[in-house]
Amino acid sequence: MSMSSLSLTRFPGSISGLLQVASLLSLLLLLFKAAQFLLRRQWLLKALQQFPSPPSHWFFGHKIPKDQELQYILKWVNEFPSAFPQWLWGSKVRVLVYDPEYMKAILGRSDPKASGTYRFLAPWIGYGLLLINEQTWFQHRRMLTPAFHYDILKPYVGIVADSVRVMLDKWEKLIDKDSSVEVFQHISMMTLDSIMKCAFSYQGNVQLDRHSQSYIKAIGDLNNLFFDRVRNAFHQNDTIYGLSSDGRLFHRACQLAHEHTDQVIKERKAQLQNERELEKIRRKRRLDFLDILLFAKMENGSSLSDEDLRAEVDTFMFEGHDTTASAISWIFYALAAHPEHQKKCREEVQSLLGDGASITWDHMDQMPYTTMCIKEALRIYPPVPVVVRELKTPVTFPDGRSLPKGIIVTLSFYGLHHNSKAWPNPEVYDPFRFAPDSSRHSHSFLPFSGGARNCIGKQFAMNELKVAVALTLLRFELLPDPTRIPFPIPRLVLKSKNGIHLRLRKLH
Repeated sequence: MSMSSLSLTRFPGSISGLLQVASLLSLLLLLFKAAQFLLRRQWLLKALQQFPSPPSHWFFGHKIPKDQELQYILKWVNEFPSAFPQWLWGSKVRVLVYDPEYMKAILGRSDPKASGTYRFLAPWIGYGLLLINEQTWFQHRRMLTPAFHYDILKPYVGIVADSVRVMLDKWEKLIDKDSSVEVFQHISMMTLDSIMKCAFSYQGNVQLDRHSQSYIKAIGDLNNLFFDRVRNAFHQNDTIYGLSSDGRLFHRACQLAHEHTDQVIKERKAQLQNERELEKIRRKRRLDFLDILLFAKMENGSSLSDEDLRAEVDTFMFEGHDTTASAISWIFYALAAHPEHQKKCREEVQSLLGDGASITWDHMDQMPYTTMCIKEALRIYPPVPVVVRELKTPVTFPDGRSLPKGIIVTLSFYGLHHNSKAWPNPEVYDPFRFAPDSSRHSHSFLPFSGGARNCIGKQFAMNELKVAVALTLLRFELLPDPTRIPFPIPRLVLKSKNGIHLRLRKLH
């Protein structure tokens, strides 16, 4: 027999051997993963044994119908004191916290954002102030804090007022006696207009710009895609997700968002080539947000990298418009649903502003009843429903229960604000909860989070809410659309599944 024929007869045998080895290795890998899964799950069950939870499937976790999560949380908040473990699937679990004392315990620490959740945002907003942790976060926070000094915020009131008036002028042309307006999209364009003019020195009119509409749509898509990915066991792996239809949509939406922010940075850099504009900057006591980033020097003397610069711009472009758009939309709905409070707010604003031709920083503290109504709407509809932390050290809560290092903790502001132990009759809209002489737990009301990592722009946001409410109530009566009651759903910000539709009645 020749050597060639001998090789041919042996070849099928060698293939069979390789397949057997591959099968054995696959089986060993499967057994290793199964053992790893069981050990992890046993450790979690032991670690969380002090915290009862609703019945769940050992692999599929707590089965919650799509977009029903907030309704289930409201039910569980009343059944399980302070906190409970929510199983997503297998060994993936998070402890939902909604008690003021528990909130205080977690927010008083310096635990990092949960990387397993927030890393999915990195391709979109990069590692800016929202995602970075520890020393880098402290450096960036200290660098950006001057952008929100009251000297900077004062003139922003007039800029925001102009943006609101553009929106209200559009509404006057849209309204019809028998139809309603989906206000969230209009308000999103207005808040984007405001943040771009205030923080990014933008000169155009965003509300009339089609390119900005594509940015708003991209942000809406990214919100939904992020939320879906976090809850999909098969989309945790970046490669698998990138090959999926959702992954391709996410990539495209990121591109659209980045094109928008890159253009903003490019335009401001071009303006700063002008000697006159540079002279204006030199004369300023304090710089606007984008100028701080462009002129920033880090502690080692180097400028902010292009990657870090865009991450901060992407972060604030999103957070500076989407959260306030959510807040304003839900405030308008709350006032429409409670006309007696809307009437009192309008009377207060009319006595303060007359026809509203001028509204300034000094007016911001002279609307006590309107502010109470705004805060009560923020309680029922917190613009950011949750934030997620990963415990870097064990924690013991005031009631004696504890959690070990490595547990994921979800701070549910929605659950907190609807917790009957913190807020009696939580579903009732009652602005007098926020009357000047009222008292409450320091961590029972957290629309802008709390602790060291609270919202850096909360004063800017509150001013924007007040300006939007005041000027709108001077022009329109807000009425609900009984055929389209908004249905709140959790995303990065609180959204409505079916939009927020209001009927607008022009005031004479």
